[in-house]
Amino acid sequence: MIVIVAEKPSVGRDIARVLGCKQNGEGFIAGERYTVTWAVGHLVTLCEPDEIDEKYKKWRMDDLPILPEVIPTKVIGKTKKQFTVIKKLINDKDTERVICATDAGREGELIFHYIYGQAKCAKPVDRLWISSMTDEAIREGFEQIRPDSEYEGLRKSAVCRSEADWLVGMNASRAFTLRYNALLSVGRVQTPTLNILVKRRREIEDFKPVEYYTVTADFGDYSGQWFDEKAEEEKTAARIPVKEKADGIAAKVKGKPAKVRSATSEEKKELPPQLYDLTSLQRDANRTLGFTADKTLKIAQALYEKWKLLTYPRTDSRYLPMDMIPKLYQTLKALPEPYRSLEEGMERKEDGKLYISKRVFDNAKVSDHHALLPTPKTAALDKLPPDERSLYDMVVRRMLAAFYPAHVYDALKVITDCEGEAFRSAGRSVKVIGWKALYQQEQPVKKAKGKKNADEEEETAALPPLAAGDERAVKKADVQQSATKPPAPHTDASLLSAMEHAGREIEDEALRESMKGAGLGTPATRAAIIERLLQVGYAQRRGRAISATDKGVQLIDVAPEEIASPEMTGKWELALDEIARNGRDTERFMQGIRRMSAFLVEFARDSAPKVDFPEEMRRGRGGAKRASAVKPIEGAVCPLCGKPVQENAKAIGCSDWKNGCRFTLWKDALARSGGPQLNARIAQLLLKDGTVKGSTGVIALSDGFLTFTPANADAPSARVGIVYEKK
Repeated sequence: MIVIVAEKPSVGRDIARVLGCKQNGEGFIAGERYTVTWAVGHLVTLCEPDEIDEKYKKWRMDDLPILPEVIPTKVIGKTKKQFTVIKKLINDKDTERVICATDAGREGELIFHYIYGQAKCAKPVDRLWISSMTDEAIREGFEQIRPDSEYEGLRKSAVCRSEADWLVGMNASRAFTLRYNALLSVGRVQTPTLNILVKRRREIEDFKPVEYYTVTADFGDYSGQWFDEKAEEEKTAARIPVKEKADGIAAKVKGKPAKVRSATSEEKKELPPQLYDLTSLQRDANRTLGFTADKTLKIAQALYEKWKLLTYPRTDSRYLPMDMIPKLYQTLKALPEPYRSLEEGMERKEDGKLYISKRVFDNAKVSDHHALLPTPKTAALDKLPPDERSLYDMVVRRMLAAFYPAHVYDALKVITDCEGEAFRSAGRSVKVIGWKALYQQEQPVKKAKGKKNADEEEETAALPPLAAGDERAVKKADVQQSATKPPAPHTDASLLSAMEHAGREIEDEALRESMKGAGLGTPATRAAIIERLLQVGYAQRRGRAISATDKGVQLIDVAPEEIASPEMTGKWELALDEIARNGRDTERFMQGIRRMSAFLVEFARDSAPKVDFPEEMRRGRGGAKRASAVKPIEGAVCPLCGKPVQENAKAIGCSDWKNGCRFTLWKDALARSGGPQLNARIAQLLLKDGTVKGSTGVIALSDGFLTFTPANADAPSARVGIVYEKK
């Protein structure tokens, strides 16, 4: 008998069906030759420190660092029954071999390795490695079954990652929690990711808007914007700092004759986008569909496992191997309408075959899995839930786009002179729509409102035929007041990009070059890291925006650069990748992790700065949180009864609430609608002046209504109904 261990029951049932196993047992399905069983995700995990030694039950700085030579594993209690089923099957005297059929990646490798080790199994192991869950792919996988030894590097990498996270997390979290008497979670990947959010929050808070003016001249059949030809930066050449100067230019040219000085045209090409890996899919799904990274991963996983319509989603490659060419043709033939008709736009040779490009097919750039593709299974689109259908549509269109012609256009630039002043106009004339034909109807989730500043984005409107010497008259000249804008808060899309390319911020050029391709986490783990930051209160969502909380900022303030910067984590990710490819010694890597763990403890004990964390974050007996502390807000009085105002972790309200005063401002009242989070300082100013103006907009409290008007016209405003009512 051969026992197959899948990662999930649904996958196990699919494999059993393909292999003809029909005898249902408790936690397994048996057949003549194979018995298929399954995990339920992780069944075995690393032990907690106090399970290694009881002395660690009490958190004491003197017991740190915790650096066991071997970190033992344990069976997870709630799934112990299924572990027992697997253990009995793989150790059965009639079992000849075991096939690892967990997900084909680092985490799947870890799940099986921990189960196999905890069960003390010694049976030989083979590895099923497939990239889609169609029946054909499963059969092909079993025809090409590989010995488990080929994946030894991946298994070692998985164990090193798991133990590294344990050592750093357990030691750093305990050390900083004890140092500040506050519940603090410090992690190898989550802390530098949090640092990205903190850096952006500070950039926004420190931003000082600068007002400026622009002048736009209407020449009748086109318009142009005034610019300073002597300006050093083209981006700011159109900005006029003084209104009087802008008004003077407008008055000077209004009604006057103008002449085209130059009109140039340059042909430009935009090549088709590359195929999706998981991170690029998550970014685009956030931008166009509003999905969080975690939601995109779950939907893609469902399309892979349940619907059998996508290949393995947790891939980090955007390329296909050459041997995928026949499979690609099968996939194209299986596409349902409306996609079959879209194939007509794909570039083909005279014999009807596709052009093979290095942007699509490159064996050297395919790692464990190739780029994300639809499978050669015809989708019943009407049966797919809306979210699954939308994501499937994205992947199909991206596959088709990769074989479409380039988008070709003429970039037009015109300079028009009037009364010694220069005006520039820009536009484009599309020559070949190319791959963009597939995306003509695509719209972002939140369509931009209001006018764009002309110095920020090139116009795409068509210009009339113009040549040097053409004459016009300035029909009118408008002056527009604008202001520089702060950086936008991170979204899932931008944060994923920052995590993927974290090495770009490293100042050391040699190190930055060596870290190309390394980032924070992996495509498979980045969504979980973002969700973890939200769960522990280091970050929060406001609409699609993700920002660091006060708690997150304070943690970065006290964490050493070694754990907060992307540099060390990037190095570790590179090392783990080298281990997976059998290019690095695991012991050397783990020694570095142990040294870092000891350093973090020493830093927390001896060098960490003095900071008082809010009382609501502090540890009570047994590590539990105390009730939220109440603090008075100096100088703030209740608009209803005149009594002092106070705050706790969630709200700002009247101190006389026990006697019936109902004045309350929930700190997330505006954040629920995409506005800012309230705090004590904002409440203090609101109750004193009625308004608070910042770099992101204006908050107002008037007649019991709380409103937020953003400085950025494209951003959503927020309004909260009556928050207090005078009798």
